[in-house]
Amino acid sequence: MNALTKTNFKFPGQTKVYHGKVRDVYTINDDLLVMIASDRISAFDHILPKGIPFKGQVLNQVASMFLDATSDIVPNWKLATPDPQVAVGIACEPFRVEMVIRGYLAGHAWREYRAGERLICGVEMPEGMRENDAFPEPIITPATKADEGHDEDISRDEIIKQGIISEEDYVQLEDYTRKLFQRGSEIAAERGLILVDTKYEFGKKDGKIYLIDEIHTPDSSRYFYADGYKERQANREPQKQLSKEFVREWLMENGFQGLDGQIMPVMPDDFVDTVTERYIELYEKITGKTFEKSDVSQLEQRIEENVNSYLQSV
Repeated sequence: MNALTKTNFKFPGQTKVYHGKVRDVYTINDDLLVMIASDRISAFDHILPKGIPFKGQVLNQVASMFLDATSDIVPNWKLATPDPQVAVGIACEPFRVEMVIRGYLAGHAWREYRAGERLICGVEMPEGMRENDAFPEPIITPATKADEGHDEDISRDEIIKQGIISEEDYVQLEDYTRKLFQRGSEIAAERGLILVDTKYEFGKKDGKIYLIDEIHTPDSSRYFYADGYKERQANREPQKQLSKEFVREWLMENGFQGLDGQIMPVMPDDFVDTVTERYIELYEKITGKTFEKSDVSQLEQRIEENVNSYLQSV
């Protein structure tokens, strides 16, 4: 099955290109972004050796749906989706902070808590919590956006003190973050899911704040199945997750956590097929729609033709 693992397009008016872990972003005339969701998959800050067919389509279409479903809360960067794996939108100056919001004690927050920390990003976590318990109310735990290496936790006070974001803008970002998380949680609940934690990125254009990048995708968010959540917590059992956590688990089972000296395991074709199936399951559960596989026989040509056609129309 054809998978898009790298791109090297030359679009009309292209001024620069950025190749991220998963997305390749082409800047057009310094005012438009063409964001291509590749089929690359990353874990432990490493890109895995094989692409996952249809993963890019899943991410692009889930993000597009949630951008449309939240556009009444905050304006967002998206203008169009000319291809199943492509979004085109407004080029903004990004804020150098990711707005992470957590409704439950899971992932990084749990690891800090388990190590004895009760303060994360300047926010207090209550005593007596167990992994995957709900916080009394969602907490915002920002992270600096690193060009290379790991993002790092940072407090609201430090963000403002260092002048990374003005206090006025930061207060607005917090407000948007809480409202977006509330909307995402409501949509998840309709699908029998719990939105556990997620991150949002924002940018500015002509003095106006926009929501940018992807939102509420399985790559940027953690979901639990609502059915059985309380029983599993009561019995101290692991929660049933809807995320790419299963990929990390497979890597750990095969001796890889991204540490020095560890060798990335070979991904057998049947495992790649399984990952594709799981991403399609994620799509269908999150959106409530049947996934329609796009024609990937000439993937690069399809994307180039669709993007060129859109750019000629604007």
